[in-house]
Amino acid sequence: MHKLFAVLLLVICSLASVCAQQNEVYIKAGLLYDSEQNILLKNKVIHVKGNTIVSIGTYNTIPNNAEIIDLTAYTVLPGLIDAHTHVLFSQDASDDFSEHSIHSLTMESDAIRTLRGSKRAKSYLDVGITTVKDLGNSGLFLDVALRDAINEGTIDGPRIFASGPIMAATGGQVYGVSPKHQDLIDLEYRIINGVEDAKIAVREHVNQKVDLIKFCADNIPNNTHLSIAEMKAIVETANGYDLTVVAHSITNQSAWNAIQAGVHGIEHGFNLADSTLTLMANKKVFLVPTENSKAYMQTYSKLAGYDDDDLGWIDNYLDRMKTRLARAIEKGVTIVAGSDNYTDMGGTRGESSKDMFRAYFEAGMKPLDILQSATYSSALNLNKQNEIGVLKSGAKADIIAVKGNITNDFINTIEDVVFVMKDGDVYFRIQN
Repeated sequence: MHKLFAVLLLVICSLASVCAQQNEVYIKAGLLYDSEQNILLKNKVIHVKGNTIVSIGTYNTIPNNAEIIDLTAYTVLPGLIDAHTHVLFSQDASDDFSEHSIHSLTMESDAIRTLRGSKRAKSYLDVGITTVKDLGNSGLFLDVALRDAINEGTIDGPRIFASGPIMAATGGQVYGVSPKHQDLIDLEYRIINGVEDAKIAVREHVNQKVDLIKFCADNIPNNTHLSIAEMKAIVETANGYDLTVVAHSITNQSAWNAIQAGVHGIEHGFNLADSTLTLMANKKVFLVPTENSKAYMQTYSKLAGYDDDDLGWIDNYLDRMKTRLARAIEKGVTIVAGSDNYTDMGGTRGESSKDMFRAYFEAGMKPLDILQSATYSSALNLNKQNEIGVLKSGAKADIIAVKGNITNDFINTIEDVVFVMKDGDVYFRIQN
């Protein structure tokens, strides 16, 4: 019996050794994007073992008989990060947000909602987005469940940083609900009633193992909003658990209030004044400008039923967003890339998400700065800058490659993904 056990142990160890060797690979990059330094490096090799990057070296560091993935004809990047998603929520362009939310809460089971979300999740990997920050509208912690299913390998999808239900003042963002049915809002938002309740809400989220906290600094189109004291209680309690806190903000005043409360990031920030942007820069509060390209807005308008002669507002909107983004950059505010694209535009969710790159480019951001906003800057503001959004020793093996000239032909290149690796597993690869 002891001899048989010894033989079995030897076989198991041998198989483990073979598997370990199979999981060791050297990726040759023609150009490699160093997201921390925001520069492109020539002729580098990435040594990957298991799900981790061992080192970045030169071609002559590759040992004999090593498994090689040849990406010398391409530009190799860290896996991209979309820092503002709602994977478990979707609506048509013609839908009213409030009505659709109530329909979803009353007519869709958690199971069907999660299954639909899992299909959307896979589509992010298809376009090179290996990490997303999911910010609510996900029922009662369905985003956490989806994250866990992906982490355990049950389904394929990006690495998810989940916020759980959005914390908000009375009514949340769902308007027109009669008093006797306000309890429905509690299925989608965590309604805050006072400073002590704000602290309790954070602890509830911590207990459900969220990765960060999101609250609504304003509730437009509802009139209610959290007080500075309530927001401050959320931030201080979350800080005690080392959690980042971000604030949804449409009005300038709500952003100002959230920043005074100590928030780490502002989501959207459509109407930020120069004084608020200066405050953000001084306090190192990042901005996730959820922009869309002109082509996206035109498609959206047609799907929503706008007449062709009633689209003048699009150029006005895009001009305001371009000016706001330029002012933020000029003031020194850190830009983090996020799409907020939950409208069904006819393609996949991942394809819709990548429109943010076109939007930032049209608004005047430089290609490498856009890449940094979707890699290192995003990871830094999740306190994960040594794990994701970067290609260096010890980081997760989240690696993609694109075809084209990233600096001279940014849009076509960022959309031409030829290789996707997440956690050391290859999900997509065009054969040379």
